[in-house]
Amino acid sequence: MTTTILSIDGDRFHINGAPTYAGRRWRGIRIEGLLFNSRMANAVVDDENPATRGAWSYADGDWSAERNTRALIAALPDYRRHGLLAIALNLSGGSPQGYSWHQPWHICGFTADGQLKPGYAARLDALVAAADAQGMALILGLFYGRQSQRLRDEDAVRAAVTGTVDWLVGRGARNVLLEIGNEVDLPVFAHPVIGAERCHELIGLAQARSAGRLATPSGRLLVGTSLVGPAAPPDSILACADILLPHGNRIDTPDGIRLHVLRTRTGAGYRGQPITFNEDDHYAFDAADNNMLAAIDSGAGWGFFDYRRIRERFEDGFQSLPVDWSIGSARKRAFFGLLKEVTGL
Repeated sequence: MTTTILSIDGDRFHINGAPTYAGRRWRGIRIEGLLFNSRMANAVVDDENPATRGAWSYADGDWSAERNTRALIAALPDYRRHGLLAIALNLSGGSPQGYSWHQPWHICGFTADGQLKPGYAARLDALVAAADAQGMALILGLFYGRQSQRLRDEDAVRAAVTGTVDWLVGRGARNVLLEIGNEVDLPVFAHPVIGAERCHELIGLAQARSAGRLATPSGRLLVGTSLVGPAAPPDSILACADILLPHGNRIDTPDGIRLHVLRTRTGAGYRGQPITFNEDDHYAFDAADNNMLAAIDSGAGWGFFDYRRIRERFEDGFQSLPVDWSIGSARKRAFFGLLKEVTGL
């Protein structure tokens, strides 16, 4: 059982009963209770497609899923020293190219009938424990659009939800938030039950399956799903999700971030839940205003989404395989530098 317990109180996050960044204000803005995170979607994935697996080779050796996870675990203390409190990952990964319409790799952590694969479970177990040791949380996604066809049918999707919930509560993973799907408002999911119109069914399934089984204030897993927007979440999701996980990828201006948070909070189904962006690839960290600062100004947390662009180096990007998990590029240093200033750590 983890000693790190992530919970919510109103629209704020708590760790072990105290608000995150307790008492912290920055430039007059309340930082206390926010959750800053970084998207590490491919933290525990492996590629089972022999035609694409070789593309992720290291300069000094073949691709290794175990090496990938170990290197991330080794970097966690440095992230924590800069004020990061959460890692966002997905059991179905994310495009190693950042964005790509054709995704032939096979990086889904579930079998066709929805069983969690042992290798994924072992790597996730190590990461849960390592994050716990740093007092950090995981935002654990289950489904990713272009990999959802690996699951046979809706019964397999539901089995993946219940099986992962059982796995998490069996280990007392009290530092894990569950994200049902990545950007479920995109029309890329093979099974409609994952999509925005019906995702509330899976959120409710995970909540009910874990109810009364965790020694936390809620007694169960906290569950939500992410959406790319920029429209506010559907009322059905607002009405049941414990946490709201918008993405800022399609929001090009800081004022657009502020407007999105306002739209969400004025939605008919909004119940005062905390909001944290867990993916945004708009940076400008040295500017007077940017998407990260706009989220903070709106009382929302923010998540760094970094991938390797064409002709960039191994050091660049946290999503592109193989990953250099160090804070070793200009973009990474800019984000973590601003985060350290904001959080005062």
